[in-house]
Amino acid sequence: MAFQINTSLILALLTVVGIREIEAALDVNFYTKTCPQVEKIVSDAVSKAVKNDPRVSPRILRMFFHDCFIRGCDASVLLDSTAGNTAEKDGPPNISLAAFYVIDNAKRQLEKSCPQIVSCADILAIAARDVVVLAGGPNWGVLKGRKDGRDFESE
Repeated sequence: MAFQINTSLILALLTVVGIREIEAALDVNFYTKTCPQVEKIVSDAVSKAVKNDPRVSPRILRMFFHDCFIRGCDASVLLDSTAGNTAEKDGPPNISLAAFYVIDNAKRQLEKSCPQIVSCADILAIAARDVVVLAGGPNWGVLKGRKDGRDFESE
């Protein structure tokens, strides 16, 4: 089952992400010395997931959009709820987000190769690019160096 990603959605997402990335002075080569295989490891995890479930592509793209929308592209959408505090992913706008396992799998593989180096925020950004490419969309160098969010807002 094939699907097409709306070009307008991609451009809007890239605009939002691009503005935040310029402010953070990110770099395409951020992990060149500390984890040179980051792109391959994430791409392999994404490709495997998409091959097994074609719904992964739109789910990852939507997850990235929702992550960037609240507090910037900081992977706070991946955080779990705690006692007395509802996580972003469990809040009303995000309750239907799915495919978190893809990012978890990529992170698990990266921790074996480059422990405590690659942020989940960068993994999610790379994964979003990869699903666009796998769907026949454009390719681009992902600016990296994001820091993971440690807290979240569920609304």
